[in-house]
Formats: sequence, structure tokens, C-alpha cells
Amino acid sequence: SHIMSEYVRMTDTERDQIDQDAQVFMRTCADAIHQLRTEAHKGVQSAQVKEHRTAVLDFIEDYLKRVCKLYSEQRAIRVKRVVDKKRL
Repeated sequence: SHIMSEYVRMTDTERDQIDQDAQVFMRTCADAIHQLRTEAHKGVQSAQVKEHRTAVLDFIEDYLKRVCKLYSEQRAIRVKRVVDKKRL
């Protein structure tokens, strides 16, 4: 109980700011991946290097998509709680 008394809850404003920052960050990451994909094959002669870079970028893009999905699920839970709280 001592630990819980020291626990400070975040305000809705703080949560909204985190949501906004997370969305900006995810968009920035997606743009960076797209830019890297565009530049990855410039001047590269080796098919093996091109294939490797493509695979790495595919992996990074897939990871970002999974992070975005997890974020969306967490945000949906938060929105549902707010809606449920307003109903009560």
C-alpha cells in the first residue's frame, strides 16, 4: 500500500500528449524507412547487397507495423474505458 500511495496517475492531458507524440514518432519512422528504401539501391551493383538491404528494410517496416498495431490496441482500450466511464 505504501508503493501505491506514492504512485501518481497521469492526467488525460498527459495521455493525450503521449498519444500525439507517439503518432508523430511513428509517422517519422515510416517516412525514414521509406526514404531509406528509396536510397538503399542507389549505386549498388550487387544483387546480393540489394536483396540484403530489402530484407532488412522489410524487417524494420514489419516491426514498425507491429508496434503501431500494439499502440492502436492500447489506445482503443483507453478510449473504451473513457466511454464506459462517461456512460456510468
